[in-house]
Amino acid sequence: MKNISSSVNQNVAVIGAGVIGISTAIQLQQQGYQVTLLDSKGISEGCSKGNAGHFATEQVFPLAQASLLPQLPKMLLDPKGALRISPSYLFKALPWFMRFLANMRPRVFNRNKEALKQLNQSAINAWQRLTKTTNTESLFHLNGSLLTFESDSRKDALATRAHYKKEGVNVKLLERHELDELQPGLHPAITHALYFTDVGHTCSPYKLNIALFDYAKSLGVNFKQVEVTSLFSNNSGVTVNANDDALVFDKLIMCTGAHSKALCKQLGYKVPIDTERGYHYMVSSEKMPTMPVVSFEKKFILTPMQEGLRLAGTVEFAGLSKAPSYRRADMLKQLGESIWPNMVDDHPEQDKKWMGFRPTLPDSLPVIGRAPKHNNVFFNFGHQHLGLTLAAISAELISAEVQDVTPQIDLAPYSIARFN
Repeated sequence: MKNISSSVNQNVAVIGAGVIGISTAIQLQQQGYQVTLLDSKGISEGCSKGNAGHFATEQVFPLAQASLLPQLPKMLLDPKGALRISPSYLFKALPWFMRFLANMRPRVFNRNKEALKQLNQSAINAWQRLTKTTNTESLFHLNGSLLTFESDSRKDALATRAHYKKEGVNVKLLERHELDELQPGLHPAITHALYFTDVGHTCSPYKLNIALFDYAKSLGVNFKQVEVTSLFSNNSGVTVNANDDALVFDKLIMCTGAHSKALCKQLGYKVPIDTERGYHYMVSSEKMPTMPVVSFEKKFILTPMQEGLRLAGTVEFAGLSKAPSYRRADMLKQLGESIWPNMVDDHPEQDKKWMGFRPTLPDSLPVIGRAPKHNNVFFNFGHQHLGLTLAAISAELISAEVQDVTPQIDLAPYSIARFN
């Protein structure tokens, strides 16, 4: 293993101060690098601030699966459906969707599934290591999660359970009387649920990120709130142009989420990344669920948090510049009442609704690894719905790669080379 002294006095830039960037900064600073974290909006002001807070390691299936095809027309036509494509963005999104369809081919789907499963199987242990190191265990809860089924849906529940168990996911089928014991308060229309026993949630994604950042600062990580406009890399280092300053580093890691395409292009890499705009709606509840609850039919999640009950989900393709469509957030409240009736809509208007940009790639795999044409540039972005889930393991993997240590998981399936 590489000696830590080899990293001393090496200055490393991590672009992006969300949960992935902060976790990466912690790992590298611990290994002796001097890390500077760069972000134009501040700490945890993107997806990491308002996500569903679910460590969803059960989600081992790529979104590009053939079973989705017959559901797409209904999803797109339903105003309360989980998927919406802005008409003005449709033409721009077509190349991404063509790649998405290509990833539904059985051989490709299975390959992507195995790669995604490798990350998910290591995610919880990595988070346990990180929360123990950073003294943030009180914000990390392993209570499991529920996937609920409404009406007479035992057949769907059984088939879905078999689907997960085949992939090694620990899951139990609960009848209604068992649900009432485990999680009282669910809507009477719910007849069955799948109980994923090994997954978890955070009671505050934002507080978790701030606590991680505070620990990073205590290690010596620097932070600059600047907008990165361009990058240049050669054998002597990486120049980051930001706010009219030229900052020079020995190495650079891009943890830039949905904003990665332009910076990658400057370095000569094509990456078919788009953004899934996700929404949340905050409510109160006299009695809170003890774990995340997901609706099989309605495709959304509610998660208990310190700030209240967070209703999150939906996918909207509309790009990075279009104003939020908060009707999507209002829709979540209506859906939420059909799962958890005991809700009070009393949050201040400025704290109630939120929209964030999920970085999404057509194969549902992130980009993790060294830039093929640059020995001092590394990538750690594109985690789609699993940014929070995979932050800790991704940080460990990219830290090993930066140190020239063999990572615990082969990074070949996540290389940006798959697109170039």
